[in-house]
Amino acid sequence: MINIALPKGRLGEVVYDAFEKAGYGCPQIHENSRRLIFESEENGVRYFWVKPSDVAIYVERGAADIGVAGKDILLEYEPDIYELLDLDVGKCRMAVAAKNGFRYDAGRTLRVATKFPNIARNFYNEQSRDIDIIKLNGSIELAPILGLSDVIVDIVETGTTLKENGLSVVETVVPISARLIANKVSYKFHHEAILALSEKLAQCMQKKSEESK
Repeated sequence: MINIALPKGRLGEVVYDAFEKAGYGCPQIHENSRRLIFESEENGVRYFWVKPSDVAIYVERGAADIGVAGKDILLEYEPDIYELLDLDVGKCRMAVAAKNGFRYDAGRTLRVATKFPNIARNFYNEQSRDIDIIKLNGSIELAPILGLSDVIVDIVETGTTLKENGLSVVETVVPISARLIANKVSYKFHHEAILALSEKLAQCMQKKSEESK
């Protein structure tokens, strides 16, 4: 069995559909139940749903052989795993945003509110910028509006929430998408099986992308 950690929610459902079409389906997963683990002996897979931010932990610690995690999670927590494939779904970007008309003042420390302190710190370190990180867990957009921070570093999809709150993107930090990741030990001992799965999944995602164009 290959143990697969999938993120709960819409992204996980999209990715599971690709796994199923690639020949790694598990009929139990469609049942309306409270079960946490679903397996198919026929296809040699065992799935379980976890919180998106926990997928990398399950994979890194070996509870899952492979999993699907957002690039934002991988950059923020830097888990010791292999990144096998860009699935080209769940696409968005990590960006710096501020109140409309904001201008950088090079003479003072920049106050940065974010859920992703590691990403923000690495981004500004590359610019040799002096910053003060303010770690928040939600409603990041409020920080510059109420004067708590100068800018925010957060995930931006459509930009609608920013626009409705008088904010706009100042610069893009990094593009984000879902990635197939693997436990390093599992990849060594189940190399052929994991590689075959990765290749079939890549073909399936490529076909889906072409069909949507």
